[in-house]
This record gives sequence, structure tokens and C-alpha cells, in this order.
Amino acid sequence: MTKTQWYIGAPNGVVLCVDGCSGGELSGKLYHSYRTDAQEFVNTDQMINHMESLYDSLNFPHPGSNERSFLPVKKTDEHYSERDRIMKDESLLNKHGDLCTFIVRVQHRQNSSWQGRITWMENDKTISFRSVWEMVKLIENAVDTVCAEEDKEDIPNW
Repeated sequence: MTKTQWYIGAPNGVVLCVDGCSGGELSGKLYHSYRTDAQEFVNTDQMINHMESLYDSLNFPHPGSNERSFLPVKKTDEHYSERDRIMKDESLLNKHGDLCTFIVRVQHRQNSSWQGRITWMENDKTISFRSVWEMVKLIENAVDTVCAEEDKEDIPNW
């Protein structure tokens, strides 16, 4: 395998390790440069929330829209500081999921969604996505492909 697409390439790059898929819900671990331990997720919503929290804490990519509320909101002067990277890219790229592993690089947060690129590490394939929904569908399709191949291996050849 040439691994031509295996790079983090952004301060908000994430390695997404998918360990399972049950009832249409992904589960696994999430790694990024700003902590050494994994952030575990048990469903797709939790995975997305972990990633969004990271992007908010970095203020990168900058959100294209603000949170809306019909209730009075206290204004805060949020000052974002440069966070120190704890884990090197090489260490991140050595993390792998039981089913699939992806490198997610969100380049923009516009139209209340994400746009970026995702690399399926096992196949060294990179594709752009235009929304969180599209990114999740790409991941689910990859997981389905892996599961279908495993099911084929379990069927004896006659």
C-alpha cells in the first residue's frame, strides 16, 4: 500500500477509528493532536458532537453561522488561544479501528454543516464531502463494504 493520502494536514485533523456498527449506529474512537487518550463514541451523534466540540474549542474552521436562541443569551468575550499539540501526526496515523479507519479534515463549517475531505486509510482513498450527512454516509458505505467482505469470507466455497 502506498499510503499517499495518509496525512493529517490541518490543526483540526481527526483520526476516526470505527470499531462497530450496530443498528445503523457507528461506534469507536476518535483521536486528535490535543489529547493522548481516545474519545470513545457509542453512536453517530456522539461522534459528531465530539468533533464539533473540538472545532469549537480550536475555533477552526471558523463557523459560518452563529448559534441561534430565542432566550436571552449572556454575551461572553471568548478568547481562543493556540492549543498545544500533545500527539504527533505519526502517532495519530498509527491508530486503527477494528472495522475501518478514516482521516477527517474539515476545511469549512458553512451553511450549518461541514465541508472537507475524508481518507479511508485501509483503501488509501480520499473523497470530498459537502455536509456532515454526506461524510457519515461515506463512512457507513465503507463499513458496509467491509462487513460484506467479511460475510463473504465466512461463507464456505463449494
